[in-house]
Amino acid sequence: MTSLFNIMVYLIGAGPGNPKLITVRGLECLKQADVVIYDYLVDKSLLGYAKPDAQIIYVGKKAGVHTLEQNEINKLIVQKAKQKKYVVRLKGGDPYMFGRGAEEALTLLNAKIPFEVVPGVPAFLGVSAYAGIPVTHREFTSTVTLITGHEDPTKKASAVDFSKIAPGVGTLVFYMAVKNTPEIVKKLLANGRSPDELCAFVEWGTTPKQRTIVCTLKNAIAEVEKKKVSPPALFIVGKVVQLHKNLNWFEKLPLFGKSVVVTRTREQASELTSLLKEKGAYVFEFPTIKISPVRNFSKLDKAIKKIKKFNWVIFTSRNGVKIFIDRVFRKGKDLRILDGVKICAIGPGTKDEFEKFGIKVDLMPDQYINEGIIKKIKSIENLRGKNILIPRASGARQILVEELNKLGANVLEIIIYNTVPDKTNVLDLKDKIKAGEIDFVSFTSSSTVKNFVQLLGIEFLKRYGKSLKFVSIGPVTSKTAKNLGLNIFGEARQHTIQGLVNTI
Repeated sequence: MTSLFNIMVYLIGAGPGNPKLITVRGLECLKQADVVIYDYLVDKSLLGYAKPDAQIIYVGKKAGVHTLEQNEINKLIVQKAKQKKYVVRLKGGDPYMFGRGAEEALTLLNAKIPFEVVPGVPAFLGVSAYAGIPVTHREFTSTVTLITGHEDPTKKASAVDFSKIAPGVGTLVFYMAVKNTPEIVKKLLANGRSPDELCAFVEWGTTPKQRTIVCTLKNAIAEVEKKKVSPPALFIVGKVVQLHKNLNWFEKLPLFGKSVVVTRTREQASELTSLLKEKGAYVFEFPTIKISPVRNFSKLDKAIKKIKKFNWVIFTSRNGVKIFIDRVFRKGKDLRILDGVKICAIGPGTKDEFEKFGIKVDLMPDQYINEGIIKKIKSIENLRGKNILIPRASGARQILVEELNKLGANVLEIIIYNTVPDKTNVLDLKDKIKAGEIDFVSFTSSSTVKNFVQLLGIEFLKRYGKSLKFVSIGPVTSKTAKNLGLNIFGEARQHTIQGLVNTI
């Protein structure tokens, strides 16, 4: 067996659609790849695990549209491997399950290029589980047969013997069967399968776009036409389909079938995105802002050097915490310099970011807004003559500084980062809004609202965004939205990411 250190190509199964169903080993290989060659059914969010400098190449094939033919894909994999690069070939489902992975592996073998095959959760297992249709059950069947619904068109005759598979009592699972449903159904009926047998079509299984259509075999052809069933879809035939009604856990999730726009920065979006997906939502990440640290940190560095003179340091965002701590380390110091200095965090996220380094914050307000900080801090001590440092973003509301000064504190506000508009995905989002494909837009700060309106334009939103439901993390964000002409549909009672998800 070839040493793993010499392997040049990893043939990886990405699973049935949900990016979280990729295996641990698959993710390990993906993270070290120099080149990623991926298919149509691979969730693009997986590409975010690749190295920043990795070359990403799309070779997807869907009905009637082939980016590259299979022989060209084979040549491309070999070409990249011969450049002494670690190549990941990322395929939907499992590489060897109707995925032509064996052809790619044989090509690599003939080219004397070392490879490793990383199995993936096959579609028939993942999709059936998410549709509430176990492919086997002791009371119904102990056998399952997997059949391609789309054979090699160059074959002289079909390799599928319907006279053997149709009469049985086991579960039949057809891959890529939508186009050929009429022919498949006719052959099943002609070879003894009961016309009253239950069957199901499952589109986009394991993803928020999943749709399950249950019918009888005699009605299957009409249902495909009536419900406009389209690939990718599995066609499942058998008595186990009756369990869908009770075991269909995925499509019963509270946000299943709903689409939510996440406007947080790309670096911060993952927490909100994960929580929404756990509830079944389709998430469109539209980072309206990018965090841009200031070019000159001389003021912050000076404050860090004299940090002992401050009684309090107040953090109003996770980004502020990250940049502050980074500067402390860059100046050759560590967080022991904060001994004796009290730390205030505006909310749980900011608090957690600071406490990652093993230091507890001294104060977090009951309301996670500037007014909450003012109310809480003045309730625990007299601020007259106290020195307070506030490292934060440009454009922040001045109420915190003004009110603390009124209480007699000496406040030093230092701008350590800016928020600038991120124009990525503007056209894609506009197209989805025009098509009525977006239900909710989530706002986590005033800056996300301002940049959202700036990027899409208020006239566009008035014309096409009437059905959008805008949801805000708290009253300050809601007020900004209203001032810009947006009607807030819901506001989180608890001004946290979890609170925002609960509200949606």
